Amino acid sequence: MWEFLHTLPSIIMLTCIFIVFLSILFGITMTKNVDRESPAYGGILVAEVLKNHGVKNIFTLVGGHISPILAAAERIGIKVVDTRHEASAVFAADAAARLTGEIGVAAVTAGPGLTNCITAMKTAQMAESPVLLLGGAAAMIQKGRGALQDIDQLSLLKTTCKFCITVKAVKDIVPVLKKAINRALSGVPGPVFVELPLDVLYPYCIVRKELIGKMNTSTILGRIISWYLEYYLNSVFTSAWEPRDMSPLPVETPIPDPNLVEDAATLLVQARRPLILVGSQAMIKKDGIENMRNALLQLGVPTYLGGMARGLLGVGCPIQIQHARSEALKKADLVILAGTKCDFRLKYGRILPKKGKIITVNRDYDQATMNAWYFWNPTLTITGDVASFISSLETFVYGYKGDSKWIAKLQERDVAKEQFILDMSTQSVDYLNPLSVLHELNKLLPDNAILIADGGDFVGSAANILKPRGPLTWLDPGAFGTLGVGGGFAVGAKITCPDAQVWIIYGDGSCGYSIAEFDTFVRHNLPVIALVGNDGGWAQIEREQKAIFGTSVACRLERSPYHLVARGYGAEGISSHPSTLSASEAIQASLIFNAAGRSVLINAFIGRTQFRDGSISV
Repeated sequence: MWEFLHTLPSIIMLTCIFIVFLSILFGITMTKNVDRESPAYGGILVAEVLKNHGVKNIFTLVGGHISPILAAAERIGIKVVDTRHEASAVFAADAAARLTGEIGVAAVTAGPGLTNCITAMKTAQMAESPVLLLGGAAAMIQKGRGALQDIDQLSLLKTTCKFCITVKAVKDIVPVLKKAINRALSGVPGPVFVELPLDVLYPYCIVRKELIGKMNTSTILGRIISWYLEYYLNSVFTSAWEPRDMSPLPVETPIPDPNLVEDAATLLVQARRPLILVGSQAMIKKDGIENMRNALLQLGVPTYLGGMARGLLGVGCPIQIQHARSEALKKADLVILAGTKCDFRLKYGRILPKKGKIITVNRDYDQATMNAWYFWNPTLTITGDVASFISSLETFVYGYKGDSKWIAKLQERDVAKEQFILDMSTQSVDYLNPLSVLHELNKLLPDNAILIADGGDFVGSAANILKPRGPLTWLDPGAFGTLGVGGGFAVGAKITCPDAQVWIIYGDGSCGYSIAEFDTFVRHNLPVIALVGNDGGWAQIEREQKAIFGTSVACRLERSPYHLVARGYGAEGISSHPSTLSASEAIQASLIFNAAGRSVLINAFIGRTQFRDGSISV
């Protein structure tokens, strides 16, 4: 017995050697499918898949782990747009996805490049935006061994993505990317992450040199390790360049049950004071937007637009109601939540009518019924595409028109609120009146303007004053409330819609997150205009904090010369101050610069009004 135990280590050693030998033997049989001389590399396959899926732009911040992807993309005509922060690259991909309905692609290097994207990926998830994040990584065989920037990336992103996967062999690049893109676009869209280790992206000769190099094979152990590495290398590159179908997989769009749509139509016809609340999810199906818009106009039901749906009905549409939503909901006897969730923006459903009927429509049942039975009770829940539902609803109630008296009453409230805001914009404050600045901008906005909201107090006021001119002309972070989206969103919007006039509405706090992207605007010839409401602080937080706790601690900022920062990056910078240049003059000057192909930042030194007193910041 003791003799056996004494020889056990030797037995284990011999067994391991035998297993390695068999693995090597198997590996050798695989070499016939490994093209050792091919100049091809995995990055080419990545780029070709993207091109076959209609991708025209990749947003990135360069790193050695992803160079093969970027080089290949440039080679086959995909525009590579490099930003100054990885978060901005993902925000740009997010904006492009929201505006086109197609996959938005960002590529970042391993480790800190990837961790810098977490907030942006969560923003895309909560905004239901189809973003593909390509992340570089250490070679599979070097994972957990102290390789440069090697961390467990999948674990970090699993809670923010619909799909996360590591590609372990070159032959898997095409099917994995096709599946990831399909998952991002199908059902409820959302972000996906594909990790691409160095050894599946770089050419065979380079990978072999780095892995095996001048391996010492003079010892038995050295030979075993060398043989094993050869086997591993063969497993990565076996059948790498065999032809594969790169065409997109069919995207799954959930269509509402016609019987349930008919039930909804019956409830609508019976209602006297109906309301429709259209949320961002209604804008997912881009080829359904125009039909949905026409259907809403035909129905004539008072409609509130939120998130990406802002601008859907244009400016001055008689059925669009903007203000006093809580009061309107109290009086409604039917509410249709069309892609609108009962989260904090609807007080978790508390402001929905207790006695009225509620129809909720969403691509996801759990979102459709968020906080239901705690604070509100759905009468009818429909799972399916929102735009398809609204278009189908109109066909079931052909000839129906909303009550003109009900619409007129709601319009009266809107007119009263608009007059209240206008009156406040004429009040004298220190520096420029922020409401007046926004009114001046609204007068001068062209029909093709895309507005990007990035801030707190100033942007909250802008949401009440600025009128998006049409569908897909308003971008905000969504339910996550992320600051710092401005620069990246502007890059994505201007790349995607080059003829549009792109405006970032910045608070001075949020401006600090992405003002460096003015360098990106200039380098890539993307003329963007930014309006900074500079009140020297985090006003939305300070208002409540000071009232409740009696202190402005951590809420004060300097009224910094952001216009000079923009100039430092090669753009134009304009300072708007009561003693120098009015808001109207600054905006008109910025339009001239922008028409000449220049990016501009207007640093508007503003005071504070009582307009948003009582607004919540948490």
